[in-house]
Amino acid sequence: MNVLIKSATIIDTKSDANTKTQDVLIEKGIITKIGTNLENPKKYREINLDNLHISQGWFDSSVSFGEPGYEERETISNGLNVAAKSGFTSILINPNSNPVITTNTDVVFLKSKAINHAVSLHPIGALTLASKGQTLAELFDMKNAGAVAFYDYKQPIKNANLMKIALQYASTFNGLICSYPMDSSICSKGIINEGVVSTVTGLKGIPNLAEDLQIERDLSLLEYTEGKLHIPTISTKKAVDFIRIAKQKQLDITCSVCIHNLILTDEHLTDFDTNFKVLPPLRTQEDINALHKGLEDGTIDMITSDHNPLNIELKKIEFDYAQSGTIGLETAFGILNKLFSTTQTIKYLTSGKERFGLKQSPIKEGHPANITLFNPEMTYTFSEAEILSKSKNAIFLNKQLKGKVYGVINNNNIIL
Repeated sequence: MNVLIKSATIIDTKSDANTKTQDVLIEKGIITKIGTNLENPKKYREINLDNLHISQGWFDSSVSFGEPGYEERETISNGLNVAAKSGFTSILINPNSNPVITTNTDVVFLKSKAINHAVSLHPIGALTLASKGQTLAELFDMKNAGAVAFYDYKQPIKNANLMKIALQYASTFNGLICSYPMDSSICSKGIINEGVVSTVTGLKGIPNLAEDLQIERDLSLLEYTEGKLHIPTISTKKAVDFIRIAKQKQLDITCSVCIHNLILTDEHLTDFDTNFKVLPPLRTQEDINALHKGLEDGTIDMITSDHNPLNIELKKIEFDYAQSGTIGLETAFGILNKLFSTTQTIKYLTSGKERFGLKQSPIKEGHPANITLFNPEMTYTFSEAEILSKSKNAIFLNKQLKGKVYGVINNNNIIL
C-alpha cells in the first residue's frame, strides 16, 4: 500500500511534527518521509481532504460484536469495518460470545477473522469457564494464543478467593486480570442508578455502594497478591477515590470509564428509553464531576466506548426486561471532541495500549503507518443513517457531534 497524505495537521505528541501541517509519504505500509510539499513522482494515490488532521491510530479497550453465536447483533467483519470508519485501528474484543471465549482455539478463531484487516483485533479471554464465576478458564493457554487480558464481561466475580487465586496465578506469566466493579448481592435486581430518578420512575436502583464495595474488595486482594489488575468502566465518585489511593500505594492497577458515563446522568431515564439502559448505569452529576477529575489527574487511565450491539428484540421491549448496552464506536470521537479539546481527545483515544502489551505507533519516518484521519471541526446530528453497526441501539442517537472521521491507515491497508 503506497499513498501520499497531503497537507495534514499532525496531532501526536510523540512525533517531531506534532501540530505541524505536513505531507506524509507511506510506502509499503511504512512512513518513509514527512515534509512540506512532497513530490509524487511515482504517482501514488493522494489523500487530500478538507481540514485533514491525522494522529496515531485510536484504541478502544472494550468492544463487543457478537460473532460467534450472536451474528444477528454484529459480525466480526462488519464490526471491524465499523471500527475503521470510526477511527479505531486497535480494539480489544470482549469474550461475551456464544460460546464464551475460554480456550486457545477460541482466541485463535477471533484473531483469524481479522487477518489482513486495517483494524488489529486483540481478544480478551474469559476469566472463568463460560464466565460463570466458578472455575478459572485456560488463562495461560489463551495468553499464549494471543489473549491480552482475562475478564468475565459485565459479570462480577462473587468469590473473593477465586479472584485472589486468579491474581496470583496470572502474575506467574504477567497476565492481566480484569474485574467488573459490581457487588451483585448489593445490586440485586437493580437496573438504574439508585436515587431520585429511580424513586420517581419506580425502577429498581443500583446504589453506588455496589460498585464501591467490589472495588474496595478487589484492591485489598490486589495489595495482598501483588498481582496485576484492570477495573473496567468505573462510574462512581468513591471508585475514583479508592483507585487514586491505590495508585498512591503503587499498586499495579489501571481503570477505564465509558464515554456515556462522562456526559449523561440518570435524568435521561425518565422517558424509559431503553437506549439509555447501560451497565454501569448512568449516575449523577456529582459522579460525572469526579470522573472528569480522575481523568485530569491520571487516576483514570483510558476511556472506552464500551461498544455493545444488541438486536432490536433485546431493546424494543419493556424497560425492566431490556438488555443493558449501547453501541459507541461511531460516536466516540464526536462526543469526546465536544467534551474536550481535540488534543485532549486524541490523548484519550490513544491511551491504554501499553497496559495490554500493545505498542504505540508514533507518526515518524521509518515507523509503520498506524494513522487515523479526521476533521475535528465538522458538526452534525447523529441520526440512524450514520449508524454503521448492524444493531441500532445508540445512546447518542439524535445528539449533536463535533468532528468527523475520514478513516484509517494500518496494517498496510487503507479504509476511507
